[in-house]
Amino acid sequence: MELTEGLEPASPNAQYFNSSVLSVSIIGVMQSEVPIEINEARAISLLNDVFLPINTRFSSIMVKDRKGEKQWKRVEVKLEEHVNFPIFPTGLLPPSYDEYLEDYISNIAMEHFPQNKPLWEIHMVKYPTSNAAGTIIFKLHHALGDGYSLMGALLSCLQRADNPSLPLTFPSHQSSEPESGRKSVCGRVSRLCSFIFNSVSDFGWSMLKSTLVEDDRTPIRSGAEGVEYQPIMVSNMIFSMDCIKHIKDKLGVTVNDVITGIIFLGSRLYMQEISNKSTKSHSTALVMSGYKSIEEMLKPNSKVPWGNQFTFLHVPVPELKDHKSQNPLDFVLAASKIIKKKKSSLGVYLTGRFLEIVKKLRGPETTARFVHRTLRNSSLSISNVIGPMEQVSLDNHPIKGLYFMVLGVPQNLIITMVSYMGNLRISAVMEKGFLDPQRFKSCMENAFEKILKAADDEITI
Repeated sequence: MELTEGLEPASPNAQYFNSSVLSVSIIGVMQSEVPIEINEARAISLLNDVFLPINTRFSSIMVKDRKGEKQWKRVEVKLEEHVNFPIFPTGLLPPSYDEYLEDYISNIAMEHFPQNKPLWEIHMVKYPTSNAAGTIIFKLHHALGDGYSLMGALLSCLQRADNPSLPLTFPSHQSSEPESGRKSVCGRVSRLCSFIFNSVSDFGWSMLKSTLVEDDRTPIRSGAEGVEYQPIMVSNMIFSMDCIKHIKDKLGVTVNDVITGIIFLGSRLYMQEISNKSTKSHSTALVMSGYKSIEEMLKPNSKVPWGNQFTFLHVPVPELKDHKSQNPLDFVLAASKIIKKKKSSLGVYLTGRFLEIVKKLRGPETTARFVHRTLRNSSLSISNVIGPMEQVSLDNHPIKGLYFMVLGVPQNLIITMVSYMGNLRISAVMEKGFLDPQRFKSCMENAFEKILKAADDEITI
């Protein structure tokens, strides 16, 4: 593969996620309603005409300049090297192909991208499973962009199944909380003092969590080295967005607050089933906070920038008290309060500036080790993207379900979510043999039912 002229600087996050200590990828899975009729020639044609033009990074590799900084370098892409058609035994029933697909995803999840060609690949699985007539898998290195950029790239390859000429639409994610009115002078001073205090405390706490203070070892966190290299299992759960919005409206919070509360309660219920004492353990979630809207990215001539523009919010997982006295809504309200406080402080900005200083003084590899420690010292990561409300299709293949997962993170549990066709799909990627996927799924569904029932019983004031 011969290099062409021109270099484009790689973003700091891109350099951290493609380093000697971190290699983070994203897998997007599309479940086809009909058998996949796409052959290699058609796949190459689609990639060349639709996928590659989205962004030059899909036609680039990472190289180091004379100063050791990583840059994107355009190359000639041999598309046939990026398209895979796995071969499974023929004549099996869908439940048997479920196992083959799970093993296949686990295997490609553990494989690292070669650095001498663009950091993406596609897999066409033409075997029927219990959930789909065929499965299309995109694997993309996180260095190419954040979840919003990459999901936007994948969705731009799709069309509405009902009418390809119409644009995709996305659900609103506004808060149900009423806007505050004008504040008095005393109120403004109080808010300023609170803002300064929260900024300093958030920054200090983030530094401690990334260096000296790590979460307790629990049924969702082993604390072992190298968990990012272990085989994985994926547990998928589907919840109604109408039910989630009902909870949101009852409590006056955001959809993300509700989802985070469900995950927190479900995680604690799982801990309780495995080891009752872990219900009061010190556990922290890294909640991803993005800056972009996929809907805005898909608009013609959009000015929303491509890149790795997101941050981590350290959010402590509330303790699980006695089940008779515990109000499940406390988990949603606690998540809402903490996330709102952290988003309204400069803690995230100060942490970003700190990483820039470390990168400038010590280089991207040292900074990547700091990011690795930040991830490893916490118990789980949570990321969420908003998907389309309508059914989409890829080259006349209607997609009945889609989900994504983040791989290569030094954690035993990574949770991702995407909304699609009125439902929210939660995918829990977990270390195989350490967590029980069926048990965890049951606890998550139990948490959802508990919170929904408690919201129904709540008196709206």
